[in-house]
Amino acid sequence: MGMINVIINGQTVHTRKGVTILEASREAGIHIPTLCHLADITPEGACRVCVVEVEGMPRLAAACTYPVMEGMVVRTNSAIVRSARKSVVELILANHPQECQTCQRNLDCELQSLASKLGIQEVPFENKPSQFSIDDSNPFIIRDNNKCILCGRCVRVCEEIQCCNVLGMTERGSHSKVTTAFDEPAVNSSCVFCGACVSACPVGALTEKAMHDIGSPDKKVKTTCPFCGVGCNFDLNVKDDKVIGVTSNLTSAVNGRLTCVKGRFGVDYVHSPDRLTTPLIKKNGEFVEASWDEALDLVASKLSDIKDTYGGDAVASLSSARCVNEENYLMQKFMRAVIGTNNIDHCART
Repeated sequence: MGMINVIINGQTVHTRKGVTILEASREAGIHIPTLCHLADITPEGACRVCVVEVEGMPRLAAACTYPVMEGMVVRTNSAIVRSARKSVVELILANHPQECQTCQRNLDCELQSLASKLGIQEVPFENKPSQFSIDDSNPFIIRDNNKCILCGRCVRVCEEIQCCNVLGMTERGSHSKVTTAFDEPAVNSSCVFCGACVSACPVGALTEKAMHDIGSPDKKVKTTCPFCGVGCNFDLNVKDDKVIGVTSNLTSAVNGRLTCVKGRFGVDYVHSPDRLTTPLIKKNGEFVEASWDEALDLVASKLSDIKDTYGGDAVASLSSARCVNEENYLMQKFMRAVIGTNNIDHCART
């Protein structure tokens, strides 16, 4: 692919032919706000927040879809551009519930952040939010179309990345909304509850049911998913020293915004009253608590007795998909080199 020169805000940018104005600007460190754009899905130009001024064009262009050309002169922050962006966001807010303080995405909302950066304090239009019913039939996700800004990010993530095609746009004008086929409740759809749509939503239209009405977390802690050996990363949302849910950590080179259904919605076992927190040893037919040293010494002595009496092939090991690759390697090495058997298997049904 050839290289070309474009001028953005007076700065000469050497970029690849065919990239969009948005991509070229970001490569040069020039910020252009967006609401409907995500780097890993097809650009759509739905929100019109990223409009820029291109010299010679009679109207503003959507930076996320407009390709650069040799010698193009672009202005991303002129007065006319700022005015257009402010008007677009004000129109979005006119159809948006004014309940930021009680919204689960408060202070973590792209629309709220953009309105603040544009200096919008009051909406000059009459506020007429939609009156859609809230779909909470899904055991993990709440869909509130009244807060939806019709950016289409959830639709494209579901179609292009998850390849599930569960969501789509329906109706027209003020009745437009994102929904499932035949407008069925999510629980009756083909949704696999991966939560990719939630991670893509820029506002509070799609939220995790587990964190609903709990309030903002005190902190977020990046960690590694415990459910398989892939090593996906995500953020544990912690409040009052308890894990209240999981959100995507976009800095992860392993999985980005994506997680499986267990990784995103299955961490509630952490605070389960049935969870074992200490080793147990059976004495007189009953399990009793023991120290780690006592439990490991017992396992070592039992394995040694069995090997000495019946040989290494009398022992078998089942490793776990929840372990990392290095731990599974050590387990098979232990069985082959120490116990002296090839009786080791692995269950990947996570």
